[in-house]
Amino acid sequence: MSQLTTHVLDTALGKAAAGVPVVLSALVAGTWELVGSDVTDDDGRARSLGPSSVAVGTYRFAFDTASYFAATGQASFLPEVVVVFDVVDDSHYHVPVLLSPFGYTTYRGT
Repeated sequence: MSQLTTHVLDTALGKAAAGVPVVLSALVAGTWELVGSDVTDDDGRARSLGPSSVAVGTYRFAFDTASYFAATGQASFLPEVVVVFDVVDDSHYHVPVLLSPFGYTTYRGT
C-alpha cells in the first residue's frame, strides 16, 4: 500500500464516490511533479497512488470531480478539488474527502 492514500465519500448521495480520477503530485523546487495517479474504486478509495514511501515535503491530491459529477448526473460548482498537505515523517497519511456538488471537507485520517 502507498504511504499516501485517499477516500472520497459523496455526502449528497450518501455513498462512496467511485470513479473519481485522482492525481498525486509533489512540490519540488517550486514545481509540482507527478508522483502517481489512480481512480477511486467501488469503495471510494484510491489505493495505488504512489510509492510505499515518500520523502518529507509538500504534496497535493487533485480530484477530477467534474467527470465524477457528470457520470452521476449531478450539477456541480466544483470541477476540481485540490488538497495540499505536508508529509513530516514516515507514517501513513490518509486524506479523506467528503464531497458534495457545492462543497467539500477533508482531514487527516487513519
